[in-house]
Amino acid sequence: MRTRSPFMPQTSCSTSMGQDLTVSVYYSRIPIGAPRRVSGGVHLGRNWRQEPEPRRLLTSPVLCSRLFGACRERGGIMPGRIRVGLSSWTDKSLIESGEFYPPHVRDAAGRLSYYVQHFPDLVEVNSTYYGLPSERSALLWHQRTPADFVFDIKIFSLFTFHPTPPASLPKDLRQELPAELLEKEMLYFDQVPAEIAEETLRRFLAGLRPLQSAGKVGAILVQFPHWFYPKPESFDHILWLAERLQPLQVAVEFRQRAWLDASHRAGVLQFLTEHSLTYVCVDEPAGLRSSVPPLAFATNPRLSYVRFHGRRAETWEQSGVSVHERTQYLYKPEELQEWVPKIRRLAEETQEVHVLMNTNYRDYAVRNAKQLMLLLEQHRE
Repeated sequence: MRTRSPFMPQTSCSTSMGQDLTVSVYYSRIPIGAPRRVSGGVHLGRNWRQEPEPRRLLTSPVLCSRLFGACRERGGIMPGRIRVGLSSWTDKSLIESGEFYPPHVRDAAGRLSYYVQHFPDLVEVNSTYYGLPSERSALLWHQRTPADFVFDIKIFSLFTFHPTPPASLPKDLRQELPAELLEKEMLYFDQVPAEIAEETLRRFLAGLRPLQSAGKVGAILVQFPHWFYPKPESFDHILWLAERLQPLQVAVEFRQRAWLDASHRAGVLQFLTEHSLTYVCVDEPAGLRSSVPPLAFATNPRLSYVRFHGRRAETWEQSGVSVHERTQYLYKPEELQEWVPKIRRLAEETQEVHVLMNTNYRDYAVRNAKQLMLLLEQHRE
């Protein structure tokens, strides 16, 4: 059984509003490397787990952005690079709308090549949430993008406690599952034997090797669902992932407002800061049970991360609706403008800021991302 000892740090965490947030908080500090659980009956070979590579900075501390031109010094502060992109370049609604890709761009190679002409810095990979990436795909992504382009990779659904179809696991690992799990329509992380979970994550990372070797993995996006609450085992799980994802940057998104309420906010931000994890700032529908407030916090000096999900409250928590219905929202310029000072403040506090538009309906994300880029350009000092 793990032993827990109170840990009471005191530090400061910067916010996008220029506040200095000093916190003292108790939380369960489980050392990275602590075992998660023991489960027998599965043999995957002697060398199936690789030791983490030595920690290194995968993206250089770039202090200028193509978006804003040459580096400039502003009040003694050299701003970090702001990258703006979409949460998917292969979204079905985007492709079928015909409003972004021209008719002659019909294959995967053409779409990514066309995408980087409009968004030359960044894109999020959403397909890795539904299945493990392949080294071949990662190599092609690398070959089809500029040298300083980066991909933010969404982690496989199993590792964020989302329901995961057994068929999305590699066949050999699926065959090692207990019979009662094979009969289920969906799997959850806590049901899967530890050895299979470990090997699945190892293969997830193995599929990203071509991108990682090229320095093109910006971050691993870890998006937790609204039923993931701030309790000791939740913090333990975040650390379990953080250890195994080293040396990659980890960006943590919460879909449950309890993580940022008055009783938890300071402790959560301190936890992320202490472990060099990036807090994912979000713009999403307000006033709902799960709504996370649109606050911008820098918890990792290397990277800040902002995601725009739209403000369509009527479908945000509704079950049975598609992703396109949930995020069908076109931001007004004044709504995007609200984030300009926040994003610029984050750029003063971190080496890079990744801004992703996740309004996956027709070309809404394209239009809003380009509008935001113009607003950031117009309001530079």
